[in-house]
Formats: sequence, C-alpha cells, structure tokens
Amino acid sequence: MKKLPRSIYAIAGVVVLLMAGIIYAWSVMASVINRELNIDQGSLSLTFTLVMITFCLGGLLGGIAGKKTSPRNLLWIAAILFPMGLIISAYTNGVILLYLGFGIISGLGSGIAYNVIMSTVSKWFPDKQGLISGILLMGFGLSSFIAGKLFVYMNPEGDVTSWRSAFKLFAIVIFVAMVILSFFFVLPGETVSGGAKKAGRQPALDIPAKKMMKHKSFLLYYLWAILTTGAGLTIVSQASGMAKEVNGGLSAGTIATIVGILAITNGLGRVIIGALFDKMSFNTVMIIDMATFTISSAALMVAVKNNSVVLLIIGFVLCGIAYGGVPTINSAIISDFFGRTNFPLNYSITNTNLIIASFASTIAGRLYDTKGTYFSVAVLMIIYVMLSVAVSLFIKRPDSTEV
Repeated sequence: MKKLPRSIYAIAGVVVLLMAGIIYAWSVMASVINRELNIDQGSLSLTFTLVMITFCLGGLLGGIAGKKTSPRNLLWIAAILFPMGLIISAYTNGVILLYLGFGIISGLGSGIAYNVIMSTVSKWFPDKQGLISGILLMGFGLSSFIAGKLFVYMNPEGDVTSWRSAFKLFAIVIFVAMVILSFFFVLPGETVSGGAKKAGRQPALDIPAKKMMKHKSFLLYYLWAILTTGAGLTIVSQASGMAKEVNGGLSAGTIATIVGILAITNGLGRVIIGALFDKMSFNTVMIIDMATFTISSAALMVAVKNNSVVLLIIGFVLCGIAYGGVPTINSAIISDFFGRTNFPLNYSITNTNLIIASFASTIAGRLYDTKGTYFSVAVLMIIYVMLSVAVSLFIKRPDSTEV
C-alpha cells in the first residue's frame, strides 16, 4: 500500500465504527421487532445486556489476539461474526435466537472491530489521544442514529415482519464494508510512514495489564467507569419507551428522531470531551462529564413527571454528551495513566466495565415493569451519577516513580 496521510486511517476507522455501533440502535430496533414478537420489556432488555457483555469479551479477545495477528485479520473475523449474528436474529420467533444472534455473536463481532480500530488508529495520533478517541467514537455513537432512522424507514408501522429483511440487508452491507476497509488498517512503521509527528503528553506509566489491574488508580477508575456507563445505559436502553410515556401520540418516526438526538449528541460528546481532555486535567474533564449527567437526570425526571417533550429532548441531549464522553475518557485515561505500549489489551480490559454496567439496562427494564413509569428509571440514573462523584474524588494520576 502506498504511503497515506494519517487522516485516511481516521476516516476509515470512523466508517468501520459506524458499522460496529449498530448494536446501540437496539432501543429503536426492539420497538419495531416487538410489534411482531410481543416480548415483555425485561426479557427484551436482556438482549442489550448480552450484547454489551459480549461486546466487552470481543474487545478483550481482540486485545489478546492483537499481539499475534494483524489488525486486518481481526477485522475479517469481525466482518464474519457481526453479520452472522444479524442473520440468525432474522429467523427468530422469540428471545432465544435474539440472544444468540444479536446478543452474543454480533456483540462479539462488534467488540473485536471496536478494539482493532481504537488500538490501531490511536497509535497514529500520539499527540492527540483525546481528540482522535473522540472522533473515532463519534462514529460509533452516531451509528445508532443512522441505523435507527434507516431501520424505522425500512419497517413501516403496518408491516410487522419487514425487520427480518432489514437485518439481512444490514448484514450484507456490514460484511462488504468491513472487508474492503480492512486493507486500510496497518500500524505505524509497518508499511506506512508519517503518522507520529509529535510525542504529545507523555504517559505517567507504561506497564502491562497484570500490573495495571492491581493498581489503585485503575481499580478506582474502573469503578467510576462502571457507574457512569451504567447511568448512560439506563437511559440509552429505555429511550424509546421514555419518549412514548412522555407523549403517547408520537409516531414511530418522531420517536426515532428524538432517540436519534440522543445518539447525535452522544457522538458529539465524544469529540467535545476528547478535545477537552487534551487541554485540561483529567479531573476537570470528569467533573464536567458528571455535572452534565446530573443536569440530564433532573431534566428527564421533570420531563416524565410533566409530560414535557422539550425537557425530554434537553435531557437526551445532555445525557448523550455525558455518556458519549465516558468511552473517550476511558481511552484517553488508560493511555495517559498506563502508557501506549500495552494499550490494546489494557483498554479492552477497561472496557469490560460494560459487562457489569450493562445490567443497568436490564435493571431499568425490570424497574419499569414493576413501577409502570420511566420516572423511576431517571431516579436510578441519578443514583449512579452521585456514586460516581464520590468515587472520582479518590482517583489520581499515577506517579511516574511507581512500579
């Protein structure tokens, strides 16, 4: 391959993550699928929990395998798994094949693709770790908006089975796109030059995963990531239902647009928070993120209580920005705290926080089934945020003298 400017790899990475991020369109997809299957909310929400768990496992496998094979080979594996899961899901008549297809197989494929792109492309931008993380993750976040709108368009309200054909079409597009774009992913120094132009902010440490996992800074940050991710997933997984409760007269298209606002600001939040990370201390960025979450929680509680679509949109905008900032902070902090040499595996280990945090969506679904209102879901969100504030007070950047 000829020498290419590093921006090309960033663009290719964003496109791949647009494919991988379709798993976040589950809130919209579930509403369409349930017209035919009529599954209770708690059982349906478990699909999203499973996809978050297997997404993390896929990332972990990608991080481990990254030391033994090329990014291209790993992306080919993702290009097989993700579409396979969608096709299996298209033949379901209940939750079992949804769990197996979308929840497990597609989740693994998405996680592998995510880790490959984040760990490969970020090495081309050592001088802009926060910004490049935000730009890449913007693609991942915006995917739910684009896929959600397409899914609703392809599934008019009078047709309860067309979602099956939509899943098959998505599978074909994802397979073709990932295979073609896999040829763009190489590490700096392999066949392409011109990537690392500046050293950027130097990491505090450069240590392997085993040592990182025992470090107090990592353990506290990992807990913070669980809580803030849980806060975001609580709303992301229930967004469509929350919009329906606020105004039952909204059409499926309007609901998809409102939920899409959440997705758009999720993408923007990743870039905004990433850019801030390159200019401010990590403490300040975390405070900004948690404050945004807090205001969002308040807006959503008032929106549900007073059936205010305006406040609902404000709450979704702020939640999207705050939740979008969390994975960007994850990427930037792991690179900043523990170095770039072991970043692929260290980052994938950090992302396993989703395995625990993903249960927030199931809890939220069960909470709604019990209480019959999404007000309780917004309360659950603020509880997670308050706990994250307490944990953040003890997180410190490791001292360079620590072993």
